[in-house]
Amino acid sequence: MNKAIFLDRDGVLNHEINDYICRVEDFEVLEYQIPPLKKLFDEGYLLVVITNQGGIGLQRYTEDTLADMHEILFNKFEEQGAEIIHAYYCPHHPSVNGECECRKPKSGMLLEAIAEYNIDPSLSVMIGDKPRDVEAANGAGVKGILITPDEQIDYHKIKAVLEGTSA
Repeated sequence: MNKAIFLDRDGVLNHEINDYICRVEDFEVLEYQIPPLKKLFDEGYLLVVITNQGGIGLQRYTEDTLADMHEILFNKFEEQGAEIIHAYYCPHHPSVNGECECRKPKSGMLLEAIAEYNIDPSLSVMIGDKPRDVEAANGAGVKGILITPDEQIDYHKIKAVLEGTSA
């Protein structure tokens, strides 16, 4: 089985603007996140993005625009020798689409990734900047780590949680 680092996107991998990022020009990758994640990638962890993108459901931006943003993100990681294997996203917004199983805090996207990539949840963590990220992780049997928006990921803290030496 594989092990993974699940990553929320906005506020974790790119700058949080406290609104939908609707234009590629406004998508700013937090490049300081790449080195600690590359260390984990080099240790055999799959890097997987798990992100709510309700702006699609609200027609604030398109799936093509989202794909362009994710291409920028993936390329930044590849330039530094790491690979994000997949970006799962929920395009739904509750006010337009009603309830769905994929939108965090539900665990649908994590469960899909776990099944698709044969991931052992007990060997994996989810890093997010909102309580719903941790809730979604826990619902899939994955440990959740809450950071503040745009906070640098601490490799040693992640390792401690993975090894069960810290909460």
